[in-house]
Amino acid sequence: MDPRTLSHTIGFDDAPFPRRHRGDVLVVGAAFSQLRFEGVVSCRVRRDGRNATDALATAVGGSKFAPHVKVVLLQGIALAGFNVVDIHRLAATLARPVIVVMRRLPRLDKVRRALLERTRGGAAKWALIEAAGAPEPIAGVWVQRAGIDLPLAGQLVASLQANGWIPEPLRVAHLIAGGVTTGESRGRA
Repeated sequence: MDPRTLSHTIGFDDAPFPRRHRGDVLVVGAAFSQLRFEGVVSCRVRRDGRNATDALATAVGGSKFAPHVKVVLLQGIALAGFNVVDIHRLAATLARPVIVVMRRLPRLDKVRRALLERTRGGAAKWALIEAAGAPEPIAGVWVQRAGIDLPLAGQLVASLQANGWIPEPLRVAHLIAGGVTTGESRGRA
């Protein structure tokens, strides 16, 4: 399959928040048609909560981009700290593939310990991370995926890498989320 058939994507990243923050955190989605930025959606998820999957499904499904979006991209499997996304349920709910993109291989032993020893509902969250599968290397990044095979995921990610390893929808979502929250964007996507 040609990755251009999956040309309409939406990438989500959470906004920065103070370490002591408790409550909701902004999540921004950047909608793209290939490498052309089409628009923004947003939602809020609870810091270390359990509503990320539902919030993303509502943000995508209720948006004007819903009829066109073919793939959902996430900058990491957890938003707002440890609000872990159930990528298989999100893919099934939206009837679209989900690809989690990570710049580096996560230190899963540390994530597991933090979840199981210090996070409410950590065992269920760890189970979601395990169910997402081991991160796999493609196109200079690491991915977890639901509803798409690895070769096609690799082609799609590579086709969206215009300014570095992170796909453009995720890079732009990161910049917008940071700029809206802190007044200017910072750091790398």
